[in-house]
Amino acid sequence: MIKLIIYSRPGCHLCDEMKETVKKVARAFTLAPVNVVEIDISSDPALEAEHGLEIPVLLVDGKKTAKYRIGEKELRRALAGRAGWAG
Repeated sequence: MIKLIIYSRPGCHLCDEMKETVKKVARAFTLAPVNVVEIDISSDPALEAEHGLEIPVLLVDGKKTAKYRIGEKELRRALAGRAGWAG
């Protein structure tokens, strides 16, 4: 299982765009199951201090993969790499 974590906050248009892209790609990805977790940084002072205005942030299996934006093609490539597929 590939775990995706999106750090975001309410009212963030870039966050909404990234969430939409991530959910779309995750639904269509067939090489491995994908679990998407959204974390609202505004509910945690430590996360707010860590990420501040530099959101959204996307982690793929704990590795920071994108900040602000990610394209579908780029995300599919990152997921394929985690699933062990090089083609």
